[in-house]
Amino acid sequence: MTQKTVRVGGGLEARNAALFVQAAGKFQSSVKLQVDNKTISAKSIMGVISLEIPEGSSLTIIADGKDEEQAAAALGRILEG
Repeated sequence: MTQKTVRVGGGLEARNAALFVQAAGKFQSSVKLQVDNKTISAKSIMGVISLEIPEGSSLTIIADGKDEEQAAAALGRILEG
């Protein structure tokens, strides 16, 4: 399991959330986002939007699987914007 904490650069409104979920879906690993006490699948558009993550927020990417390190790094770069 790989965890990476990032500060969100551009917020995750609908358009950015959709692009993020598409990117997450390209990885074989299970990928989750954790904010405070809430954890959701990074491959679920409804889950990502439900987090209501504004610009400047911190969150943790949790990836588990074959390509977990690549997934955490790539998705972290997307979020940091």
